[in-house]
Order: sequence, then C-alpha cells, then structure tokens
Amino acid sequence: MITFDEVEHLKASHASWALLRANNAALVLSFLERVFVDASASAIPASALVSQLDDELYALNERLGAAAFPRTAAAYLDEWASPQHGWLRKYYPSDSDEPHYDLTPAVEKALGWVHDLKPREFIGTESRLNTIFELLRQMVHGADTNPETRLGQLRCQRAELDEQIARAERGDVDVLDAVGQRDRYQQFARTARELLADFREVEDNFRRLDRRLREQVASWAGSKGELLDDVLGDRDGIADSDQGRSFRAFYDFLLSFERRAELTDLLRGLGQIECIDDLDLRLLRIHYDWIDASERTQATVHLLSEQLRRFLDDQVWLENRRVFDLLRGIEAKALQLREVRNPQVAMDIDEPKVSVNLPCERPLHRPSRSVPLDTRPIEAGDHDFDSSALLDQIHVDREQLVQRVLQSLGPRRQVTLEEVIARESLSHGLAELVGYLALREPGLELVFDAEGRAHIRWTAEADEEIERVADIPRVTFSRQPSEAR
Repeated sequence: MITFDEVEHLKASHASWALLRANNAALVLSFLERVFVDASASAIPASALVSQLDDELYALNERLGAAAFPRTAAAYLDEWASPQHGWLRKYYPSDSDEPHYDLTPAVEKALGWVHDLKPREFIGTESRLNTIFELLRQMVHGADTNPETRLGQLRCQRAELDEQIARAERGDVDVLDAVGQRDRYQQFARTARELLADFREVEDNFRRLDRRLREQVASWAGSKGELLDDVLGDRDGIADSDQGRSFRAFYDFLLSFERRAELTDLLRGLGQIECIDDLDLRLLRIHYDWIDASERTQATVHLLSEQLRRFLDDQVWLENRRVFDLLRGIEAKALQLREVRNPQVAMDIDEPKVSVNLPCERPLHRPSRSVPLDTRPIEAGDHDFDSSALLDQIHVDREQLVQRVLQSLGPRRQVTLEEVIARESLSHGLAELVGYLALREPGLELVFDAEGRAHIRWTAEADEEIERVADIPRVTFSRQPSEAR
C-alpha cells in the first residue's frame, strides 16, 4: 500500500519520475537503451559516447529541424550525469584519465515502465501459473522438516517420472504446441531481461555502501581497531543479508561448469525452435551478459576492501611520521642542552656489560644433503590421453554442509563437529573440513573452544589405507535463541 505522501516524495525526488517528465525523455530513453541496454554495454568512454550521441542528434535535427536539439552532445551528457538528474554515472576508472559513463538503475526502471505501456498481441498466462505453482512447492516443501512427508513427495515425483519414461519408451512423447512455446518464451524473455536490469541496481546498492564507507573513513577520529570492527561488521552484515546471500548463490550458479554448460545447451536449443517467430537473438547469449554484470558487481564489492587497505596504509604512514617527528624533537632538545652545564640535567643509562656467548650454545655443523640431478633426456609423451583429470576440481557444496549440521542438530540446542562428521564422513577431506569451520548461516552460531581439542579423522581419496588426522579446537554448532524459540 502506498500513501499520498510517499507518492509526492517519489514525484519530487525519484530520478525515474523526473526522466519521464523531462522534455527530451524520448531522446534519453531511446538513445540510452540502444547504446547500453541493447548492446549490454557499460563503462563507455566519453569520446565514444559523445560520438554516438552526436550522430543521433544530427539525424534527429535533419528530420525534426535544427532547433529540435540545439545543444552539443557533450552538454547533453553532462546534464544527464548531473546530480540533479542522475540518469548516467560519470566517473574516472583507476587506469584511465578519460571519464567513462555508465547507466543508472533509474533509467532501467523508466524503460521497463515504457515497455509495459506498449500493447501486446499475445499475453501468456499458463507459464506464469506454472511458475507460481513451482515456487509454492519449493517454499512449502522446503519449510517442511518432517522426513516422512519429504519421502512421500519424492516417491510421488519418482512415480511421475517412471510413468513419463514408460510412455516415452512406447513412443508417446508430450510435445508443447506453438501456443505453449510462445507463452513460455515470453515469460523467459521478460525474466531474463529483468534479471540483467536488476544487476545494475544491485551494483548501485553496493556502490552506495562503498560511498558511505569512504565518508566514514574520511571523517573517522577514533582508533584503527574500532573502525575495523565497524567496517568488518558491516561487511559480514552485507554477506549475510538477503540480497548478499541471493547474489552469492546466483554467482556460484554461474561459476558452476556443469550448470553453465547445461544453460548453454538449453539456449542453443531455444534458437532451434521454429514456432517462435519473434525470437530475440540476444537472449541466446544472455548468460554471458549475466556473467559480465556479476563480475562488475563483484568489482564494486572489492572497492570496499581496497578502500580499507588504503586507510590502513595512510594510518601507518601517519604513525611512522609521528614517530620520526618525536625522534627529531628529542635530537633537537639534546643539541640545545649539550652546552648547558647544569648538574640537574642528567640521564641514566644501563650499566655497560659484556655479552657472553658460550661455545656450547652454537649449533653443530650440519652438512647439506646433496640432491642428485636426473640428467636423462626428456622423452615425448603420448599425444592421445585423457586430460579430464587436469580439469577436475573439488567443489564443496556449502548448502549440503548446512543441511548436514541441521539434520545432526535436530531439536537439540547444539551439536559438536565430531558428531556431524561421525554421522556423515568427510568425502572431500581437508577442503570439506575447512568448509565446516568457515560455515556462516543465519540462525546458527559457530563456537570454538580453545580449552578442548578434537581429532577429526578421514581417509585419503587416492589410497583408502592412509588415514588423516586433524587436531583442532573443539567446535560446536549452536542454535541461536531466536531460532530455538
């Protein structure tokens, strides 16, 4: 529900509303969508953007008259990037002395509203209803902690799959008709574009956080330790927030080789469906645009750590300079008092003594062990061999570790790491153990007991007879009081 005051505030302050009310809104929306959104571009140099806008203005003035857009392209860009408008972000990258421009989320919101105004010949509803049902199943079934209920649901799904397999073996294959294909394609295209637009807003949120951090560092008057506690606490809060966890899960999905390969195959198959006559070819590579947008968002997050490092470097330089100033002050005062014959001015020093080093304290000579060199010539290996082992990577599923802890915890308030591993042994060795120690999940608290010790054992993957033992402090997973209630 939105109130009258909220609408008045948005009307007076929101950049998207101001853009829709501007006299040159058609120029701003059409040009920025073609240059940034359609081309999936960002960080465009000023010279390139001025050149493209100059061509656009020339074409419009030829068609509408010279008085339609009388100002220069650079003047329009400076106006759009001004704080009063905020439709473009003008900044200087660290490796360039030329300003660059990037699109702001306000323009994306205005473009989405304008696109929704255009009439649509076909409005699909079935795919959205299926999406609603699937989301409801995931939420309701994901909140049910009863194993019997979950087993019943899985058995029903297995029965449905067995029936589909049997029908496919008989040659009876369900195929979507043209209407169903268009319905689902429309839903997919809209969601894919909205997801790409959401990345700009997520990046803008992280950038505002970076700006607040810079302001906090610039005006900080306390100690470094207090600032570090405050800043690192904010970083943990960002990582554990709903937006931070959702973005991390999405980024992990894109980094998964199997998921990315499956997504590439599905998009390639989408381009071969003949009944979709309005197929947007840009959507066939939308996952690459997602990766680029997510990397830009990650780069914005790295600015937080970079700003913190610069602050620490500046503080160390200031402290070293203060120490040198104190030393120079002492030297200057000592030179002033050198000629003063005043018995009250005195200084005590330690009594000189001889340092004694016994011969037995010296270590005995240990000859270095000579290592023989293999001088045999290098023989050419086989050209045809299985190189998949070089690409194998150990991936520790964080969500699976969380589920193991929650299953071991059950209705109890706390459970030790030894109990969790005793129920489900380490399949990835030390990497999985480190994953448990670095586990952070809302509702769970990781407690390290420095007084107690725990011995975690597992067998090496290459040789099952070799047993590894890790001696670590006793680790306990406890449920927070809010979760316990």
